Amino acid sequence: MDVAESSRTGSRIRERRLSLGMRQAALAQTVGISASYLNLIEHNRRRIGGALLNRLADALQVAPELLLQGAEAALVERLQEAAAAAQDARPERDRVDDFTGRFPGWAALVAEQSGRIAGLEHALARLSDRMTHDPHLATALHDMLSTITSIRSTAAILADTQDITPEWRARFDRNIHEDSRRLSEGSQSLVAYLDTAGDGTADPALSPLDEVARMFDRLRHHVPVFESGGTVDDVLDGMDPPLGPGAASIARGRLEEIRADARALPLPLVQAALDRLGFDPVRLAEALDTGVARLLRRLAHLPPDMLPQPVGLVICDGAGALLHRRELPDFPLPRYDAACALWPLFDALSRPGVPLVHRLHLSGREGVQFDSYAVAEPAGPVGFDAPARIEAVMLFTPHGAVDGPARPVRRVGPTCRICVEHACPARRVPTLVGEAASA
Repeated sequence: MDVAESSRTGSRIRERRLSLGMRQAALAQTVGISASYLNLIEHNRRRIGGALLNRLADALQVAPELLLQGAEAALVERLQEAAAAAQDARPERDRVDDFTGRFPGWAALVAEQSGRIAGLEHALARLSDRMTHDPHLATALHDMLSTITSIRSTAAILADTQDITPEWRARFDRNIHEDSRRLSEGSQSLVAYLDTAGDGTADPALSPLDEVARMFDRLRHHVPVFESGGTVDDVLDGMDPPLGPGAASIARGRLEEIRADARALPLPLVQAALDRLGFDPVRLAEALDTGVARLLRRLAHLPPDMLPQPVGLVICDGAGALLHRRELPDFPLPRYDAACALWPLFDALSRPGVPLVHRLHLSGREGVQFDSYAVAEPAGPVGFDAPARIEAVMLFTPHGAVDGPARPVRRVGPTCRICVEHACPARRVPTLVGEAASA
């Protein structure tokens, strides 16, 4: 890439932001950096790339390469990539500038088709990876094989035993009928799970939970229609592309909860409390006469520019399974693996109703610390001798964004497999990365 071109990336970011009428502070908060750092970027005093460039491009609703290189240079780069990926064809790569200049329409078409092919190959690779590692698929296939084995065993008894009493024969027939029905329903559900995108409504490489996570990312974790009395159907009907059946069912439950939180804690009420008390979830919950869990969820789903700092959110059930995620750039949340057992989220499960406040240091990211607020509360009605359904909620924000008393630092990781704390007492499996740097 030409140095002069790359040095104007910050200027392109500033021009695009101004054309959208977006404030510098709002853009910085959206992508998880400080306004002063964004100011340095926009004045071409910091080079950027990778994840931060992608987040900026997403917030500015533009392709990353257009920020990085400009339209014509980006097209040439895409054609060069297409030529490099070609196996049988031998394009004249030294004449790509001439081709782009004389036939820009055809050049754009070739680049677009190359991108689509690469995208399809990527989706196929992700689907293959999902087939190999998705625990839900493994469980479903295991259940189907167990059912088939049961049917075969029962049928063998019926076929090989001549003197079965009518009572036992009826029992075996009933077992075969029930197992066959379970096998039929299970196979249909599995096909639907794998073929969710057969009608173009979902990404075939995504699980339902991934679809829901992507939906909330597109919404930036705020649902404006709920602030004015809108319904869950208003949100789901407006999804483009629409969610698959499994994802829609999961999303509906989570959206109903967010809608109830919005109705219980209207924006003006929350804003007034924030102005008066600052960002102190426990005091805010007391002032607003609401549960801490509801307050934490509400804070995580406010309009993006309403809080002075970015926040992350994670919710789990009593089994520790992560039900809802809102990541921060320096605090990744696991998708398929189990989360770090040292998160205060899981401490809260053993102390329902008790708010826990901790300062966290994410291992492997020296100098990066977070303030976390966690609590566990019943999710649904509670009755005598009825099974208790408990959900724990943890809100986290970069340390230093909120004033508060000094607290001991707890070192945590995202998940054991990529945590550098080899000597951690809570380690379940060996890590794939090196030792943590000594403090």
